[in-house]
This record gives sequence, structure tokens and C-alpha cells, in this order.
Amino acid sequence: MGSDQDGTFDPFKQFGIFGIAFLIINAVLLFMGLGLVTVGAQALNELSKINSENIKPLLELDSVQAVVMVTAVSIILIVIGILLTLGAFGLGIAGAYFKTKFILLQYAIFVLILLLMKIVVIALWFTMKNEVETDMQDKMVTILHSYYLDDGTTSSYPISNAWNYLFLTLGCCGVNPVLSTTNDFDGTSWCTTSGSCQATVSQIPKTCCLNINKNNYTSAPSACHASVNSGTYNTKGCYAALKEKLLYHSLSIIVLALTTTFIEVKALSLVFLIRGKNRQQCLTLCRNMCVSPSVGVAPDKSR
Repeated sequence: MGSDQDGTFDPFKQFGIFGIAFLIINAVLLFMGLGLVTVGAQALNELSKINSENIKPLLELDSVQAVVMVTAVSIILIVIGILLTLGAFGLGIAGAYFKTKFILLQYAIFVLILLLMKIVVIALWFTMKNEVETDMQDKMVTILHSYYLDDGTTSSYPISNAWNYLFLTLGCCGVNPVLSTTNDFDGTSWCTTSGSCQATVSQIPKTCCLNINKNNYTSAPSACHASVNSGTYNTKGCYAALKEKLLYHSLSIIVLALTTTFIEVKALSLVFLIRGKNRQQCLTLCRNMCVSPSVGVAPDKSR
């Protein structure tokens, strides 16, 4: 044990300067791991509000994969956070205390695996972000025009039902902002082929109206769904509402992932420094043990 002559514990003797730095870095990594778990859980919680059974038929279409990608990233973040917290606490302390080649090697492999996982997370996140910002809006318009057939939530058209639940859940309407009776719904079968819009009873779905829910939306005032009077309906488009949900934790995720990666690289460099110092100490000890001390030769008194 690293202690002074009076029996008090001396951390510098026990751990060395590199060992103490290693402990500090792992303490930081422990909290970073908790941060990753927290952000991942918050992102999943946000998604759970829209990724319900009622809306899944819409979100699971190949054209709208951003929600699936965010879900995957959030789960991976939670896994990384848990592993990082446990590893920093267990292997980090053991590595600083024992400094054995086996433990430090296990720690290095463990950190490298986490680094690779974070690279995957960052790549997925930027891929998702690019899809949301460049392709998702047009894809949502195409899906609305192709699949929106009814303005109810219990029709025989599951994707139409999902759209209406999305309107109710996010407080949005259509894909782009609805500013008048001319809007995204004009290109749907609900307006061109059959439905209350085609019959000129409605210009927007009743599920777009304010102060309604899934139980009473059928009683929405005509000033909203028929006349589209300002202040009676949600003007916000669902693209903007969904984008806001999907990218809400972008900054936190990227900052945490990059910061954790930087600290892990520092931890790996300390592993090599600790091993290098231990190797040098072993070589010095072996050299001292193997080299015999010089012995003085007594003078020859016979001369």
C-alpha cells in the first residue's frame, strides 16, 4: 500500500501522477456516461409521444425512416452510457490501482469498442439529420397526397388514421403550414376523389382544429374545418413539428458524444503512459537485481 511511515495513505505513492490523472479522467467519464443515458432516455421519451401504435403505420413507411433512426441512436446512446459508467467505475479504478498489463489491456479494448460505437452513433445522427433537412418534407407531401383518404381516426385506411392522430398529437396540420383554404390537402384523394373535402364540406381535417381531441374532434366547428378561419386551427405544418421533435436533442447528443470521445482518447494515452512507466520501473528493478555490487580486493600483504 502507498502510505507514509506514520501509516497515512499517500495517493501519489499508491497511484502515481499518471494513475491519479487516470482516476480523474474516469470519474469524468462516469458522469459523461450518466449524461449519455439521460439524453438517450429523454430522446426516447420524446419519440414515445409520436411513435405510438396509432401513428406507427405512417412513421414506419420507407419514406419516413428518420424516427426509426432516432430511436436506434437513442437506444445505442443508453447502452453506451451504461457501459461507460460501469467501465469507468470498475476497470478505471482497477487499472489505476493495480496497473497490471491485463487490466489496462482490457480497459483499452473496452474504450476502443465504445469509440467505435460512438462513431456509429454520430454517423447515424448526421445521416438522419441530413434526411430530415433535405428529403423528409417532400416525402411527407408525397405520402399525404398518396395515402390520405379520410379525415377520421377509425376509418379502414390505417395511414389516413395515422395522419389524423399525428395532427392531434403534435398540434399540426398538413405537411407545410396551412394558411388558407388552399393547402396540402388539395392534392389528396380526400379532396379530389371522395371525402368531405371533395364534397366541399371541409377544407382541412377536423383533427386540425384547436381545442379538440380524439374523442370530440367530430364536433369541431365549421369555422375551423370548413371556413379555415384564423385562430380556429393549427397553422403549423407537421414537417416543422416532427423535425422539432426529432432534432430536439441534436446539440446535446453531438456535444456529449464528441466530448466523451475526446476524453476517452486521453484515457487511452494515459494507459500507455502508465504501462510505459511500469515497464521502465520493472527494467530498472531487474537491472539492479542482476548487476552484482562491486567488491573491493584486499591488498596482497605477502609482498
